[in-house]
Amino acid sequence: MDKDLEAGFPDGPADNIIKDSPAERSENKLSLHAVDPVNVHVRNLSVDIDVSPGGIAALSNVFKRRNAPSTKIYKNILHDVSASMPSGSLTAVLGGSGSGKTTMLHALSHRISGGRLQIKGDILYNGDPQLSNIRNAYVMQTDILLPTLTVRETLLYAAELRLPPPTTPAERRQVVEDIILELGLKECADTRIGNDIHKGCSGGEKRRTSLGVQMLANPSVLFLDEVTTGLDAASAFQLISTLKLLANKGRTIIVTIHQPRSEIWGLFDRLVLLSGGAAVYSGSRKGCLPYFESIGFALPAFVNPAEFLVDLAAIDNRSAVLEQESTTRVEALARAWRDVTDSRASSVIEKSSGEPAVTTTVKGKGKRHAYPARQIRVLTERTLKTTYRDPLGMSGSLIEVLTIAIITGWIFINLDGSLAGIRSRQGALYNAASLQGYLILIFETYRLTIDIELFDREYAEGVTNVSSFLISRRLARLLMEDILIPLLFSVIYYFMVGFDARADQFFVFFAVNLLLHYIAVNLAMLCVSVTRDFAGASLIANMAFTIQSLGGGYFVQSNQIPVWVRWMKYTAYTFYGFGAMAANEFIGHTSNPAGRIYDCPAPGGALDPICEEYTGFYVMRSLGFPSDWIWRPIVALVGFALAFYLGAGTILRYKRVGMGISRARQTEVDTSLGKEDLTAQSLDERLRVTVSLDNYSLDIEKRDRKLQTSVKSILKPITTLFEPGVLNVIMGPSGSGKTSLLNLMANRLHGSFATTYQAKGNMKFNDTIPSAEVVKSMCSYVCQDDDALLACLTVRENLHFAAGLRLPTHLTKAEKRQRAESVLLKLGLKDCADNLVGNELVKGISGGEKRRVTIAIQILTDPRILLLDEPTSGLDAFTASSIMTVLRGLAEEGRTLILTIHQARSDLFTHFGNILLLARGGSPVFAGQGSSMLPHFAALGFHCPTATNPADFALDLITVNLQHATLEASTREKVHSLILGWESKPHLSTSSSLTQQQQHLPPPTTALRAPTPTLTALPLLLHRSALNFRRSPPALIARTTQVLGFAIILTLFFAPLRSDTYSIQSRLGFIQEFQALYFVGMLQNVAVYPAERAVFRREHADGAYPPLAFFLAYTVLEVPFEIFTSLLFACLTVLAAGLPRTATLFFVVAANCFAIVNCGESVGLIFNTLFPQHTGFAVNVMSTLLGLAPLMGGVMSLDVPAFLMAWNHLSPVKWSLGNLAPWTLRGLRFACPEGEGNVCAGSARTGEQVLMLYRLDDGNPGLQLLGLGVCVLVYRAVAWAILEARLRRWGWLMKGNKEKKKNDINR
Repeated sequence: MDKDLEAGFPDGPADNIIKDSPAERSENKLSLHAVDPVNVHVRNLSVDIDVSPGGIAALSNVFKRRNAPSTKIYKNILHDVSASMPSGSLTAVLGGSGSGKTTMLHALSHRISGGRLQIKGDILYNGDPQLSNIRNAYVMQTDILLPTLTVRETLLYAAELRLPPPTTPAERRQVVEDIILELGLKECADTRIGNDIHKGCSGGEKRRTSLGVQMLANPSVLFLDEVTTGLDAASAFQLISTLKLLANKGRTIIVTIHQPRSEIWGLFDRLVLLSGGAAVYSGSRKGCLPYFESIGFALPAFVNPAEFLVDLAAIDNRSAVLEQESTTRVEALARAWRDVTDSRASSVIEKSSGEPAVTTTVKGKGKRHAYPARQIRVLTERTLKTTYRDPLGMSGSLIEVLTIAIITGWIFINLDGSLAGIRSRQGALYNAASLQGYLILIFETYRLTIDIELFDREYAEGVTNVSSFLISRRLARLLMEDILIPLLFSVIYYFMVGFDARADQFFVFFAVNLLLHYIAVNLAMLCVSVTRDFAGASLIANMAFTIQSLGGGYFVQSNQIPVWVRWMKYTAYTFYGFGAMAANEFIGHTSNPAGRIYDCPAPGGALDPICEEYTGFYVMRSLGFPSDWIWRPIVALVGFALAFYLGAGTILRYKRVGMGISRARQTEVDTSLGKEDLTAQSLDERLRVTVSLDNYSLDIEKRDRKLQTSVKSILKPITTLFEPGVLNVIMGPSGSGKTSLLNLMANRLHGSFATTYQAKGNMKFNDTIPSAEVVKSMCSYVCQDDDALLACLTVRENLHFAAGLRLPTHLTKAEKRQRAESVLLKLGLKDCADNLVGNELVKGISGGEKRRVTIAIQILTDPRILLLDEPTSGLDAFTASSIMTVLRGLAEEGRTLILTIHQARSDLFTHFGNILLLARGGSPVFAGQGSSMLPHFAALGFHCPTATNPADFALDLITVNLQHATLEASTREKVHSLILGWESKPHLSTSSSLTQQQQHLPPPTTALRAPTPTLTALPLLLHRSALNFRRSPPALIARTTQVLGFAIILTLFFAPLRSDTYSIQSRLGFIQEFQALYFVGMLQNVAVYPAERAVFRREHADGAYPPLAFFLAYTVLEVPFEIFTSLLFACLTVLAAGLPRTATLFFVVAANCFAIVNCGESVGLIFNTLFPQHTGFAVNVMSTLLGLAPLMGGVMSLDVPAFLMAWNHLSPVKWSLGNLAPWTLRGLRFACPEGEGNVCAGSARTGEQVLMLYRLDDGNPGLQLLGLGVCVLVYRAVAWAILEARLRRWGWLMKGNKEKKKNDINR
């Protein structure tokens, strides 16, 4: 037996299914150099995760069990797995969803990390545990591609980075073209990748592009996680054939796969079959089936071996009986395999450890990728191209700098030499030194949190280094941002304000702005290198800039900063920037020791002691700067730029970014047991709906930047019926328009200015054209994406909340929970019911389990029509069969199910009712009863072999083989003839095809499903959001630490506030700094709202609940955090900093903090709703508007133009300063410092005089506070109105498209 397992039994029944695979008859020769052979050995690999409570739960347990010993609870994910993957082999890791396939692949590729993980056992690569010395590549489940690049451009840039230096440009281009042909990407080679907003390649095309990128690394070891997910059967076969070709050339290829067709089975060399984390087989493919036959499990005739094995190793938890039977079987299989492995373990280990290590010529990472010069060139070119193709991102930066420069220049326009003009000059200089840099800092921080993902991937793969990434990023933006933005700002602002028009002084001003720009972008890189999420990175950036602004010497003068933090001014780059600009203006290049002399009204002129306040020397001294303070600060600024650059580079170089694993939520009760039956209505009670398409087609009209339009046909005219009671299946290769058809039917295609969808023909429900409301009410749509799931909730919690939000209100809470539990059990989710869903950064349930949860949510509502886009994609063969069984049951109850499917099991085809077969380009090839499909093709001369899966046969028949020129021509001609063959066949009209019974059914408007009322949905949304929020550290950080951190820094720099004339500016600066809370509210919104909005948009499209419920839930959950942090803010600023310690002022400060933060949140709601497709652009616009508000508040500029003052009434900053200044300054007297009597003679000495000087003495502070409260309500009301308007605009667009469609038909 042992010998047989190593050498392989004689060929099993499935081995002769494939006689002539493309891997064997391939005419293409991939132009990849030979690789070093690598043997991979896995010995007793185990992975355990600590599931003991953490965070708040752990803290509460400490108080509950003070005397209990602290023990950790571990959950086993992989248990004692051993395997051998020799060089030149293609190894498949099979198993059901949640069996540990992806975890095993992550462990083999060293891509899983976390303090709660325990990884035991040995993983050896040529006898060495270090994978870093081996050229390897990993194809993840998630595609990380740049959406604005085409497929060819993506592969060309990847080739430039991945192929080693000896290759020439011609060779790299040839390899790319070979891979495009080999992976069947020829027809989409010049199509942009696209994303959720801007459609481009299909899911399958993206999947193959990701594989192509990794193939270009020419790895010795290639890991692929569910590489055929999202591919049709023909494309999956071609792809695995290509992998087999690569393996035959000496590579070690390890792939997890869910549903391999029978022909793919014959391409595998070795198998690892997992169940519940344990191996039930690991060895050669040829020995697999004889082994299972020897223990009593023989392969039936005409059954796909892979499907047979996955079914054999799966635990069926749809009922207690099935679960018990399958668990007993799987445990017996695991015991049998352990007995086999124990008997041969010592000999195998001795053999693998004693074999000589294969010498590898690639040592370390230095020679694994292009030289730094080429990296910089390629990354710069790629960044330039993606930046140019992002017009909103480019225009956002230009709009921001032009708006800020013009409006701030207008605020400070043509300043005179009066005392008020001198104060305004200080504000103008500080604004130049801080505001523009801060806006760049926030925008670059957000942009980097998006862009850093691709760098992390490429850096982990060793194809680029840190310095190349940092240098190329700045080179690509050198002209369009790094020089242009500071130059535009300097030219506009400098001359509008009226600074001295000397060339040397202007260029000093520009040089300082340029350095501050580079410091901002490098500081943003430093923040993102510390933490990748925007909530954490923006917190670091905001706190860092707060220190910078307070140490700058404007809001609090340098000599007024408390001794214990005074040293921090030397760590603030704004201190040097503001100081250099102030010296450049007030001292300049004059030889007068007093510096510039402004317009003193005293009759003695500059010689009068009273005029000392009008000299540049006095201004510099009052600001705490030396008089000769230009070139030294510039040198310091250069040092800051370099320090931030080196700091970011060091952290990026040494901080490892890995994937953690989420913790399961512990539960004591299994609430799903015994609730297996779905409550079904009788067929008499259920309305049966026939969906008919009559010449239904779709075109896309696109406008380019020159407003020129082009039209592309997505779906050719389709005429077909989708009947209730059966499975209606849409099949076709990638790019055939299957998903587009479902989106069109579900009214999910929403046009924009650049893209217009033109639908023609009719869709009818029971021979009646339905309205958009009817479609929305009667249809449930299961999308390919699982973005409607909340990552920090468990599977059970997601389903329970979905049931509460979607099921009719006449059901009780218990009935809704029972419905959720029964659906959970039917879809085989019992084992993962209490696991967190997880996301890209924290691994939770598997991809297949997420797919099932998404389907479960949609079938909760018992829809009349259920549209499913690839419901079995990402599922193993057993789970796919289980899902199809459930869907069949739903259809048999009278529902109309329409689904797209890529890879159908051989035993499922007989259950297909109606089939719509689409060729690439959206042309129908067949539409009718499933039983009529094979006779139709047979009549055209294409007969399906007896032992072939009919679904695979059909997809092979209509797929154009793009790998070889001769095959392409012949298959393209064949597909064209099939299209013509179907077009020439007479088709009955859909209305005449309806049965007599169905024709007399009433239109389906009688069964509209109403959204859950707001009052019912609101408590559920609040509970759900609170749970998700509590378990999400980035969201908690965003909500709680920004205000608290800001208050602490503010108090450190200002406490205690003094009472001399020099402290007047510090006191005004103190309340002026409160206005930075405006930005805090906006940043909190950007960190939290986009994710919440994505879930709401999906649920709103499903008609789950009204928008008002979502809006109120977001607001109600937000307000308590704002109240709590506002009270903390008031404690620190009033009690610690030294403001008058009265109860009135305490609550006034707390109210101002709450109002400003809340208004910032509302601004975030407004612009993130207006620009949902481009959060970066929204951040730019918001930062611009929020940055202008403090300038018009009345402290930094004393002569704001009347027009802007009128607009200022819309700003909460105006009302905040209007009430804070009187409440904090009235009644105060300011003493004159010793020796400053002459100067003090003309200065304000009381709080009232200060209010008069700054024109803040108008009006009642109580009314000003009331105006601030009105701002809070108005801002939030505007946010609600825009959300409603945005949703109605989508409806208006759909209505407009329908009217246009009708006009086209009439014409």
